[in-house]
Amino acid sequence: MNHDRLRLDLAGLAEEVTPVDLRDRALRTSRRLGIQRAVATSATALVLVAAATGTAFAIRPDGGAPAPAPAGPSLTASWPPVEVTPTPAPTASPPATTTSEPAATATIGRVFYGPAADPSSATTARLRSWKPGGVPVDLLSVPRTSALANAAVSPDGERVAWVDRDANLWVADVNGSGRRKVRAGVEGDCWGPTWSPDSKRLALALVDPANPGAGRRGVLNLASNTFTEVGKLLGCHPLWSANGKVFAFPDGSTGQVTMTTPDGAGQWFIPKLGGNAKYDCFDVASLSPDGSRIALFRRGPGETSGDVARGLDVDAVLDTHTGKQLDLPIGARTLLQAFFQVDGTLVARVGDLDGNILVLISADGRKISESREPAAFRDMQILHVAG
Repeated sequence: MNHDRLRLDLAGLAEEVTPVDLRDRALRTSRRLGIQRAVATSATALVLVAAATGTAFAIRPDGGAPAPAPAGPSLTASWPPVEVTPTPAPTASPPATTTSEPAATATIGRVFYGPAADPSSATTARLRSWKPGGVPVDLLSVPRTSALANAAVSPDGERVAWVDRDANLWVADVNGSGRRKVRAGVEGDCWGPTWSPDSKRLALALVDPANPGAGRRGVLNLASNTFTEVGKLLGCHPLWSANGKVFAFPDGSTGQVTMTTPDGAGQWFIPKLGGNAKYDCFDVASLSPDGSRIALFRRGPGETSGDVARGLDVDAVLDTHTGKQLDLPIGARTLLQAFFQVDGTLVARVGDLDGNILVLISADGRKISESREPAAFRDMQILHVAG
């Protein structure tokens, strides 16, 4: 036997092993328990959780394995370049992205932060924003329970929507101006509010205080305050793709993630999640512009199951058609959160001993740039990346 060759092979194998950061996993569990405690302090949250567990967790009555994906939006199987909108005609501006080089002009947009999920006696929380190369900006304050459970920044980065403990829907500019109560009787812990790609509508659910289990899911036009009900959308925490063609949301009873068109037609499930699969998922964070990729948090055997509370931690990015986990160019660092931008790039938040770093990744899976977060944001969670 060639002992030198054996030693080299073993050394190469060791280099391929990625260490598991148990500290970060424990922190994620702690943060999630913090959200549960914060939401539990709201009387309205208790009513709405009861509503959700009564009717909102029954997408698949048979509880069987994921059904084959019917015809729907075009989905890719790995990391090819994704074109979200038709490619414009060539101009004198810098050349378009090619498959040989990452987009030189791609940048991280404006990053919006909410409070950490750790226990706190504070009743309000100030949202903040930051763009790499700039300085942190203080934004409006919202109820702390709303910031944790449902506050949502519009895709254009101009407005924030949230539901308070009395089930009232509010909308305001990110600087706090224009604050107004839009509608009463809105569910705030499970279904939305989620902004449409044009930042003019909200996917949400209306509730009847006298009949908590009779929530109605649909889309609210903010300009006219008209609500259009949509059937077959039973689950929690919907994501709306930037091209407007895909919804994604987890099923709270099976751990599957449903993919569908916004009208509820043509539902299918991401393979290898829920049912008898190795992993399940109760928390989704971001959907790629064409719905082909999703950033979410998976749980394996023996890990604590999910609940109705929103969670924005991410430990995997999957292909929604095959269920395959995509390799991210982040090295051995721990993935904390991930958000897709409208150009198909991904902003991955990773942790190291000195804090958090934002890694910008091209649509075909290569690292474009890195930016270290200000230390003040280390224990805050990202709510949205507008860019």
